[in-house]
Amino acid sequence: MLDYIHRPLLICGSGNMGRRIATVLATQGNMVHLYDSSSEQTDLSIQYINEYLPELVKETPNGKQATVKVFNDLEKACENVWLAIESIPEILDAKLDLLGKLDQLIPQDAILTTNSSSFPSSQLTKNVKNTHRFINTHFYRPPITKVVEVMGCGHTDPKVIDFMMKVFTEFHLNPFHVRKESIGFIFNRIWAAIKRESLYVAAEGVSTPEEIDQIFSYLGDFRHGAFHLMDEVGLDVVYDIENHYAEARQDIPKEPRQYLQDNFLSKNKLGVKSGSGFYQYKDKNIK
Repeated sequence: MLDYIHRPLLICGSGNMGRRIATVLATQGNMVHLYDSSSEQTDLSIQYINEYLPELVKETPNGKQATVKVFNDLEKACENVWLAIESIPEILDAKLDLLGKLDQLIPQDAILTTNSSSFPSSQLTKNVKNTHRFINTHFYRPPITKVVEVMGCGHTDPKVIDFMMKVFTEFHLNPFHVRKESIGFIFNRIWAAIKRESLYVAAEGVSTPEEIDQIFSYLGDFRHGAFHLMDEVGLDVVYDIENHYAEARQDIPKEPRQYLQDNFLSKNKLGVKSGSGFYQYKDKNIK
């Protein structure tokens, strides 16, 4: 049986999502490796983890704070890991390159996963030889939302999926098995329609982002509306995901993406991480 108690796990990419995944997986006393080629990103990640992990451990049943170790050397980060999670931006060539390297560097018995929110793992196997151990593990805004979707690549050993479902449950996450390959998994397929139509309404001048969020919150009983949530995800990430949907489906309108490009991306308004998007932000960190 794979030793996930004493061996470290690895998150590759310490941006907005990678540091959150590291935090939520560091509550059981295990060792967490966090890799990024940028030392600036790893420094920011440690600040984030130090701020939010202690409280999260207190909230987690039987929580025990793990040791989080950062790396800027990929080969060293991969040593003896039982799990490697790729969590870099939704750029296909970059993901293909990193996943190929990880497949070569991690131990033969380790599990390889991608946190991609729009690419099914079957589209990311080009450089992965050991496809029997390769899956999607798609997290939703941890540590606030502890949902993770698990989906195979078409060649995944079913035992790998069963094992990860078990382990995620032990980490006090809520795993959902995506039983058939789906671009957007389960929730994101539904969320994408809401997000896209919200952008369309704003692009047509029917309403403003603020007003759309207000009516959405009132009638849908959501904590935040679509535009605030897009700011949290990152508008560049939203744009990349929408482009991927458009490549896969012929019915995706171009106007929402054009609205994002013309009014926000071209002005480096990327949401929370840049301090400005649909809203203004003083704090560039979101729990």
